[in-house]
Amino acid sequence: MLSGTGWGTLAAGAVLTATGYGLGYGELAALGVTCLLSVAVAVVWALPAPRLGAERRITPGRVSRGDPAEGVVTLVNTGGRTRRGLRAVDRCGDRDIPVDVPPLRPGAAHESRYALPTARRGRVPVGPLRLERTDPLGLARRMRPYGAEDTLLVRPRICPLPVLPSGRAHHVEGPASDAADDGSLTFHALREYVLGDDLRRVHWRSTARTGTLMVRQMVDVSLPHTTLVLDGRRRAYASEDDFELAVDCAASVAYAAARSHFPVHLVGEAGPLLHTEGSGDDGEALLDALAVVRRSDLTSLAAAFEGRPGGGRGNNGTLVVVTGTGDSRGLGAVEGVRGRFDRVTVVRAGAVAQGTGDEVGAGPGSDVPQLRVASLDELLAGWRREAVR
Repeated sequence: MLSGTGWGTLAAGAVLTATGYGLGYGELAALGVTCLLSVAVAVVWALPAPRLGAERRITPGRVSRGDPAEGVVTLVNTGGRTRRGLRAVDRCGDRDIPVDVPPLRPGAAHESRYALPTARRGRVPVGPLRLERTDPLGLARRMRPYGAEDTLLVRPRICPLPVLPSGRAHHVEGPASDAADDGSLTFHALREYVLGDDLRRVHWRSTARTGTLMVRQMVDVSLPHTTLVLDGRRRAYASEDDFELAVDCAASVAYAAARSHFPVHLVGEAGPLLHTEGSGDDGEALLDALAVVRRSDLTSLAAAFEGRPGGGRGNNGTLVVVTGTGDSRGLGAVEGVRGRFDRVTVVRAGAVAQGTGDEVGAGPGSDVPQLRVASLDELLAGWRREAVR
C-alpha cells in the first residue's frame, strides 16, 4: 500500500505527465514520468514478503494493576538475504507499540523487549505483531501480521489482610475433610471417583445409572465461610478510580480468606460470581475473576442479597460488603440478612460524594461496622482494628 507521500507523488506524476504532454513541455512530462516510475519502483521494492520467524512471550502473563510487565519479541531471518528497512509494531489493547528491528542477516535473530501498559485491570489483548517493509523513499509499504495473539491479565492490587474471626469454632487442621469435627461433614455433590477416594462414599445408585464410579463429595461446614459482595453499580462511585479501589479492597479480602484455605462466596450486584471451597488455587481463581469485573448500570444492590433470608442464629460465617461512597440504594438489604451471619462489615471505598444520600439511614444500621477507606493502606489499618474488635 502507498503511504501519504506515495499517493502525493503518484498524483503529482499524473498531473505533470498529462500537462507536459498536453502543452508540449517535455521537461514537465519527464518529471511526471520520473514520479510515476519512482512509485512503481517503491511498490516493487516493498512487495516481497520477508521470510521471518516471529515469537512473542509476555512476562509475566498475570500481573497486579500497576506492576511491570514486558513483551518479548524474537525475530529470526529464515531467508537467504539480509533484511533491511523493516519496522515492527505490536498492538496492545488500543495502543500501538513500535518494536526496534535492526538489519537481519540470514539466520540471525534479534530480541526486543518493551513495557506493556498495566494501569487498568482486565484482559489486555497483545498482538498480532505487524511487520512493515518500506522502500528507501518511504513511498510504499507492505504490512503483514506475524505470530499469534496473546493476552495479558491485569489483576487487582491486594494488601495482606488477616481473616476476620467469625465466632465459629473450626478445626485447626484446616479444610481437610478427614480431619473435620464429627458431624461437620455435609453432602455437597456427586463426582467421578479418583484414586485415593474413600470407597465408603461410593454412591452405588448413580454408579449403576451412569456406568461410572461416582462418589459423594463432602464439605466441612465448620470452616469459616466468607461471603463477599462487591457493588459494581456505576452510581455507587464518584469516579473510576474509586471503583478500582473497591475492587482492590474486595480482592484483598477474598485473597486473605482463600490463602487460609477457607471457602469464599463472591457475589456481584446482580448475583453470584464465583464460589470456592478452600483449595490451594482459590486465591488465583478469585483474582482472575475480579480482574474482569466491570461497572454496571443497575440502580439497586438489593439483588445481591436475594435468596439469603434473615432470621435465626448466625451460621454463615462473615459477610463483607464492598461499595462506594455514592448512591447506597439497596444497601439496606444488609439488615435483612445479617441474622444469617456471625459477622457483618461494610467497606466504603473512595471520597465521600456530596448530596448522594450517604447517611446511616440509607444503608445498614448504625451498629454494622462501616470502614471508610481512601487507599489500601487505610483498608489495612481499619481491617486490623476490626479483626481485634
